[in-house]
Amino acid sequence: MFVIKKLDTVNEIQKLARLAEVIWHEHFPGLISEEQINYMVAQFQSESAIRDQLENKGYTYFLGYTDDELIGYCGVCPEKDTKRLFLSKLYIRKDQRGHGYARQLFNQAIALARTMNMQAIYLTCNKFNEHSLAVYDQMGFRTIDAVQTEIGEGFIMDDYIMQYDL
Repeated sequence: MFVIKKLDTVNEIQKLARLAEVIWHEHFPGLISEEQINYMVAQFQSESAIRDQLENKGYTYFLGYTDDELIGYCGVCPEKDTKRLFLSKLYIRKDQRGHGYARQLFNQAIALARTMNMQAIYLTCNKFNEHSLAVYDQMGFRTIDAVQTEIGEGFIMDDYIMQYDL
């Protein structure tokens, strides 16, 4: 049985950071370099980065569990000026994909966005991440732009911006 919880304890932050490192190292080789994976995990998915997102940037995380084991997560951040919810993270461990868990986590983001009177949910996705692009397309997202973003240390994210209208 898949259970979703809102992240709310230090212990969960530690579990989330460990899971993020596993998922990023199983999913992104071939799309970005090992050096960029390590840099992005440290900058965006480490314990300190997650804590900062929660405490200072308005993020909410939903954690997905099967049999009390953390297997996926979703991180969102409202942008009140654009009336959109940024879907920053939506990841499921490789051996747990294909069961609809990402959709269930995304449904939590939709519910949150609606309670906040947001008009859309948007995300960025690597242009060469064909599997994730197909999943987002299937969920009802549409590509609205393409961007290259410098993230430090000489690394660039080469992404599509995709949006789901509410």
